[in-house]
Amino acid sequence: MSKTRSKHFSQLAKRLNLEGSDAWAVHDEALALKRKGEDVILLSIGDPDFRTPEPIVDNAVSHMRVGRTHYSPALGELNLRRAVADYETRVSPHKCEVEEVAIFPGVTAGIYAVMSCLLDPGDGVVMVDPMYVGYEPIMSALQANTQIVMATPKTGFVPTYEDIVDKVDSTTRVIFLNTPANPTGAIMPAALLTSLASFCQQNDIWLVCDEVYSMFTFDQPHISLRTAADKIDNLVVIDGLSKSHAMSGWRMGWTVAPPELTHHLGNFSAMSIFGCPQFIQDAAAFALNNDEYYVKEMCDRYQLRRDNVCGRLDDIPGLHYRKPQSGMFIMIDITSIESDDKVFAKKLLDAEKLSLLPGSAFGKATQGHLRFSLVQPMNVLMEGCDRLSRYVSSM
Repeated sequence: MSKTRSKHFSQLAKRLNLEGSDAWAVHDEALALKRKGEDVILLSIGDPDFRTPEPIVDNAVSHMRVGRTHYSPALGELNLRRAVADYETRVSPHKCEVEEVAIFPGVTAGIYAVMSCLLDPGDGVVMVDPMYVGYEPIMSALQANTQIVMATPKTGFVPTYEDIVDKVDSTTRVIFLNTPANPTGAIMPAALLTSLASFCQQNDIWLVCDEVYSMFTFDQPHISLRTAADKIDNLVVIDGLSKSHAMSGWRMGWTVAPPELTHHLGNFSAMSIFGCPQFIQDAAAFALNNDEYYVKEMCDRYQLRRDNVCGRLDDIPGLHYRKPQSGMFIMIDITSIESDDKVFAKKLLDAEKLSLLPGSAFGKATQGHLRFSLVQPMNVLMEGCDRLSRYVSSM
C-alpha cells in the first residue's frame, strides 16, 4: 500500500487559513437552527433586507438582452468610471477624472488590490480597532506589519490623531481608515481627516479610506477624505453600491486614486479578476445617475429603524449603547450584565432564539458589546427587542 502523503499548500494559503474569532460561532449556530425550521430571529448579519430597486434590475436585464455580456476592460467600463467620477466630483471640492477610477467586484476586492499595489512584505499599515472582519486577512495575506489603533467607547469609537500618529514608524507605508465605520457607525470629523491628510503628505505615506457607508448617514453628513484633504495625490477612496443601493450580491465597488496608482490597479485587475460583467456595470452607472429618490428612501427607513430600536433599548435595564451616526448596526454594551459577549450571545440564542453578533468579532474595542443589525423589517426588529428584554429580565 502506498503511503498517504500530505498535500502541499502555499504560505499564502496558510496565512489566509484564519479560523477567525469564535465570536462567529453563535451566528453559525443560528443559521443551522433556522435551516431546521426553528423560529430564529437573525440579527447578526449585515446584508440589507431591501430588494434592489426595480429600475436598476430592469436596466441590467435590458443590457443583458442587447448583448452586454462580453469581456470588460480591466479598469472597468467607461460609462461607469465616468459615473463614479461625476459622483465623486459632486461630493468633493476636488474634481475627479475618469483616469482616477477603477472598478472592482465589491469593496473588499478593491481594498485587496490597493493594498497589493502599495505594500511589500514587512511594510507597515496602521489600522483602527474595531474594524470590518475582512481587513486583517488581507493584511495577513500580504505579510504587512500591522499596527492597531484603539477607538474605544470613551472617544465615541473615533480614534484620536495622536494615537494614530503614535503608531507610525519607519516601516509605515499606509494609514487605513474606515468612515463611516463598520460596525460602530461612527463618523470621523473633518478636522481629524484634514490633519491626517496633512501628516501623510509631509511623511510620504498613503492615506486610504473605506467609505462604503458614505450614503447612509443620519444626523450629520458624511465627510469624504477627498473633501477634507487639501492635496489628494497620496489619497485613495474606496466605495461601492452594496449597502446604499441594496446591491450586495451584485459585487460592485470602485477605487478613486491618483492616475499612476490607478494604472497599477488596472494591471492587478487584468491578471486577477479580468474585469466585471458589462451589464452589471451598466446598471451600476444607471444607479449612480438616477439614485436620489431610492437611496434617500432606504436611508430614511434605516434611520427610523435605528430610532425605534434605540427607544426600545432605553427601556431595558443594564444595556447601554451609542446611537450610531450611520450604517445599519447598533453596538450594545452588555458589560454591566455579562463581561463575556460570546457567552451572553450564546445564552441569548439558546433562551430566546435571537442571534446577535458578539462585538469581539471586530476587535478589542468592542469586546463586551453585541452588534444588533437593522437589516430586518420593523416588526421583526421589535420582536427581537422583546426577546432581548425578556432574556435580560430573566437574568
